[in-house]
Amino acid sequence: MRGLLQRVSEASVSVDGVVVGKIGPGLCTLVGVGCEDDEKAADRLAAKIWQLRLFPDDTGNMNRSAEDLGLAVLVISQFTLYADTTRGRRPSFTKAASPEVAKALVERVVAQLRAAGAEVATGHFGAMMEVSLVNQGPVTVLVET
Repeated sequence: MRGLLQRVSEASVSVDGVVVGKIGPGLCTLVGVGCEDDEKAADRLAAKIWQLRLFPDDTGNMNRSAEDLGLAVLVISQFTLYADTTRGRRPSFTKAASPEVAKALVERVVAQLRAAGAEVATGHFGAMMEVSLVNQGPVTVLVET
């Protein structure tokens, strides 16, 4: 699995012009599922999202996690994180999981985050979404499990 984590002061996702998920300070996380991913990968990704130290401490060093600060997480499914652009001009998505598998594993990431104590907002799986965010830093990190 892949997670693109962005430290944000705010983020939201809309479907058909209606906001379906919104957070204040925290992490906007785009989640991609590969065809070989499983529940263990989803569990590891959720733990990494929640515990990765991407927020500054009192000295300005990135020593605090969303968990440490009790911040929110916006999770948005994004199969395009598995785009293969090595050949030609059109990306291939053959390494992305099927929609059924991907949906279940993204939902597992969300469930694991909530079980750990995170406030989680989400987009709508498979929908055409518009994402708005204010990246803080900017800090953007790609996590793979």
